[in-house]
Amino acid sequence: MITSIMIILLLGILANKIFSFIKLPGLLGMILVGIAIGPYGLNLLDKSILDNSSDIRMLALIVILLRAGLGLNREILNKVGKIATKMSAIPCLLEGFTITIVAYKLLKLPFLEAGMLGFIVAAVSPAVVVPSMLYLREKNLGMKKGIPIIILAGSSVDDVFAITLFTTFLGLSLNTKSTISLQLLQIPIQVIGGVLIGLTFGYILYKVYRLKNIKLNDMEKLAILIVSALIIVIVGDITHIAGLLGVMTLGFILLEKANDFASNFEKELNKVWFFAQIFLFVLIGAEVNIYVAWDAGLLGGIIILIGLIARSIGVIIALYGSNLNIKEKIFCTVAYTPKATVQAAIGGIPLAMGVSSGNLILAIAVLSVIITAPLGAIGIKLLAPILLDKEWEGGS
Repeated sequence: MITSIMIILLLGILANKIFSFIKLPGLLGMILVGIAIGPYGLNLLDKSILDNSSDIRMLALIVILLRAGLGLNREILNKVGKIATKMSAIPCLLEGFTITIVAYKLLKLPFLEAGMLGFIVAAVSPAVVVPSMLYLREKNLGMKKGIPIIILAGSSVDDVFAITLFTTFLGLSLNTKSTISLQLLQIPIQVIGGVLIGLTFGYILYKVYRLKNIKLNDMEKLAILIVSALIIVIVGDITHIAGLLGVMTLGFILLEKANDFASNFEKELNKVWFFAQIFLFVLIGAEVNIYVAWDAGLLGGIIILIGLIARSIGVIIALYGSNLNIKEKIFCTVAYTPKATVQAAIGGIPLAMGVSSGNLILAIAVLSVIITAPLGAIGIKLLAPILLDKEWEGGS
């Protein structure tokens, strides 16, 4: 396992540097390294690290979502809140149901299995989107109108819709007793539950950090923060609420209540993220079975393309009535295309559960990662300086 860690770090850092040097997103290089050294490539990684891949990736996601929460500005969030809410639902629903109908007609899948495929593919990837938006925030790109904040907030809930509706179709296909209405009711429960648990832990930590009779140094405070985020995710898994949204909310509350601590946390998490991102993106790449993706064929690619067109229309609808101009809306559609984390996590569930078209669903899910993760990451990196203004609200 130590050898695998060395290979991941060495090649991940090298790929990050090379791709950054040629003006491409470093995460793309790390994903390609993962594909190359993973079990479907050169098979250089120890089985033990692959068996724990999902947990390692979750740790990295927690770090980036804490950073995202610590960077949410209340004024801008209040300003873009309504738009972010629409962005969290409309693009995902439009893409998911469009793919469902297209797969039902073109692939002749049973409707419930087409629905599983639709909402596996429909989920946007926080692993790709969140670090990209934090980069834009650091560079002041699009911050006048809060564009990175819109996409950060919207994408954190987008996955809740996608995973809940996937679970709904899967449950109905397997003839579970849960009804559609009961499954759909879980969406607001998951979102509200995630926000509430984040608020609760954020307030508790604020009180702990302010205790005068307990002296904590910066690293101890950071350790408590990360442990709290882990507890939120574990509780979220047990109670079926949006734990990752809770982690982002935790960061936001600390920014509001303990701004002096929040700035230190963000600096320290930036250092942790240097290592966390390598494991996140390399291990995402290692999950990609290019041979399975090949089985999806041209028809699979067409279905993904149709889904992306539907998602783009959904983004335009969600942004209707906002103060964003055409260039900014185009950027938002591009920023909302990358897929990786959810597809890698749940793409194989239908196959494991004995769904008849499980192989095809997995193949298209994997193909969606191969197509959209690189294109979305490159699109964000290249188009942001062209389409977004570089200035803060109230200044230049």
